[in-house]
Parts: sequence; structure tokens; C-alpha cells
Amino acid sequence: MVQKTQGRKVYRSMQGKTVDMDMLRQRNELTPAVGNARVNARGDQLGPGGKVIKKREEVMREYYESAQGVPDELAVKKSTSSDEFLPPAQAVEEDDWVEDDDGNFVKKGD
Repeated sequence: MVQKTQGRKVYRSMQGKTVDMDMLRQRNELTPAVGNARVNARGDQLGPGGKVIKKREEVMREYYESAQGVPDELAVKKSTSSDEFLPPAQAVEEDDWVEDDDGNFVKKGD
């Protein structure tokens, strides 16, 4: 069950205790993340001893400044006479295979 108080999400556990998720997030904001990512909960890059090397804002700014985006190349379609589609009537006339009485395909000369 979710209760709204001042725009915060407050959950009630099965044991009846209230848990304020926003307060937990703020309280543990500077705690290093578990694993080998070397960031804290905010997204700051951490160095040796858990000291902040780059703040989250700097990391995001660098990412968006260096993002390549969509390449400037345009797709070009080749147009040759060999790529043209043949209607089924023309395709059958050029074929060397013929269907026999049993429904099997055999070469014309056989």
C-alpha cells in the first residue's frame, strides 16, 4: 500500500513498519555501490579510498558532448537492370524446369 506525503513514496511493510524510499535514497547517496562499477548511488565516479573523482554532472556533460549521434552518411540504393523484378509469366518462360503429371519438377529435355 502506497501513502503519499509531500510527494514522497512511503511504503508499509508486512510487519506494519513504514519505509520512506526517498529518505533511504538520500541517506545512502554517498555510499559506494556494490560491485566493480566504482560509483556511488548518485553516479559519482570514485577513486581510491572511495573519494569522489568526478561528480555525476561532469560525467553526464562529457557523455553528451562526446556523443556521436547519427552518422552523416546516407544510404544509397543501387539501380541496375539485373536487379529488376521479373513478372511470374516471364520468369516461367526462361525456366529450364517443367512440372510433370505427378507434380514433380524435371528438366525440359528429360
